[in-house]
Amino acid sequence: MRYANPDPDPEQTTGLEKGGGVPPGETPPGEGGLSEAGPRETHNPTKGWSVVPLILIGLVVAAMLVFFVGYLVGLQ
Repeated sequence: MRYANPDPDPEQTTGLEKGGGVPPGETPPGEGGLSEAGPRETHNPTKGWSVVPLILIGLVVAAMLVFFVGYLVGLQ
């Protein structure tokens, strides 16, 4: 993988003086990105829901459904 140098080269960038300064009235060049900063990430955890939380939520919903249906049947 090639990494780009985020610092502009004063010899190739218009509007820069020797040493990288910007003369009055000029817009400075865009800043370098930080997308390549830091170590290479080799482990990316999966996104989404795990099976256990989905089962627990389903059990809670089913228990509430049984309770409310039983309560409605008991009223009549």
